[in-house]
Amino acid sequence: MKYIDEYREPEIQKEIIKEIQKYGNLINRKINIMEVCGTHTMTIGRYGIRKLMPENINLISGPGCPVCVTPESYIDIAIELLKMEDVIITTFGDMMKVPGSFSSLEKEKANYAKTYVVYSPLDALKIAEDNRDKKIIFLSVGFETTTPLIAQTIKIARDRKIKNFYILAGNKLIPPAMEFLLKEKDARIDGFICPGHVSVIIGRESYTSISKKYNIPCVISGFEPFDILLSIYFILKSIKDEKNEVINEYKRIVKEKGNTKAKEIIYEIFEVVDAEWRGIGIIENSGLRLKENFFDFDAEKNFSIEIKSSNRKTACLCGEILKGRKKPFECPLFEKICTPESPFGPCMVSSEGTCNAYYKYERK
Repeated sequence: MKYIDEYREPEIQKEIIKEIQKYGNLINRKINIMEVCGTHTMTIGRYGIRKLMPENINLISGPGCPVCVTPESYIDIAIELLKMEDVIITTFGDMMKVPGSFSSLEKEKANYAKTYVVYSPLDALKIAEDNRDKKIIFLSVGFETTTPLIAQTIKIARDRKIKNFYILAGNKLIPPAMEFLLKEKDARIDGFICPGHVSVIIGRESYTSISKKYNIPCVISGFEPFDILLSIYFILKSIKDEKNEVINEYKRIVKEKGNTKAKEIIYEIFEVVDAEWRGIGIIENSGLRLKENFFDFDAEKNFSIEIKSSNRKTACLCGEILKGRKKPFECPLFEKICTPESPFGPCMVSSEGTCNAYYKYERK
């Protein structure tokens, strides 16, 4: 199969591992490499890539799972909307178990059977077309990868004059989060493995300012084990050669400027705002909300919503895990109270969450 078989050649991968070992020895200090994509996290875990690394090469997972970084307040608002008469909530399936301050959509579904799992925002729009007497709200959560389709759905709704369709905007942008982590006082990141899916949309050039400003190598990676290993090699070689730059390992898919049409429709419909990332806090210019001329489709603008304040404190270390400061097995809840069947924190909920990946593939 084109684009796949040639990236699964075991002998080539063995040679890359040897090169990684060589450069690990040459650098001779601890190197922290962060992947910023949940699919990369799963690939690293599934194929035991951490175990192939030299002792001084530490692979850490960042906030690359949109479900994991959705704040409690967003879930709280969704639940309050669910309780309203004639409202139907539509959402991607992995949002159902995400805990809010007091409950989750899955738990509330027992009391308010008005939640539908959809595979696309277009499915939610079809529900709105078929139920004109109801108010259909789509939980719009995701990074740059899914945002263009959501924006296009809004345009279609306007063109078809569908007035009972809304979104609860929770979309986020990856580069501002990467820069936020590097600004931390005790930042421990020596290189980034950049997300392939996101990079298809935003392009290689979106990371150049980060690489130059913080003198750090960034490598856009595909999703085969070969891609990950080659990206690690590129980062280590860049560090050794002191040539920090943005390398596009995923050239077969990712272009220099990304998908210009997708970016155009995002910023036709949305504008950039500060946003809360669960366990991390407010990150400047990292979120998206509907522009004023699309407020008719904004759930927060069209419904009166009040949520209870919560000062809930838990032993969940998801925030520290998302920052790359802790490993899942350092959390006191991991495997004990928090499992994929009964997730306590958002990093265990999503199939691409760091804790979920460790539970499946890297339990001690």
